[in-house]
Amino acid sequence: MNQPVKRGDRNPSFPVWRQPDGKVLSCTEKIKVLNENLSEIRQLAQDALEDAILMGCDEAQIRKVLEDLVLSLDNPYRKNK
Repeated sequence: MNQPVKRGDRNPSFPVWRQPDGKVLSCTEKIKVLNENLSEIRQLAQDALEDAILMGCDEAQIRKVLEDLVLSLDNPYRKNK
């Protein structure tokens, strides 16, 4: 999880999506959905960061809160719980 994310050659703002075995995901429709989801999340997080700063919150704190939010996400499809 702490490995650097390789960016795609076609669009450097999106990662190369991989399967759990490390193979590159090749389904263009899946890649499209993943990239759209990432764009939406990024914009929402950007808006939350800007709102927090404008309302006087510490930038480092809101960044930490957003990081903690991602780390708290649950994988409902995990086989070994």
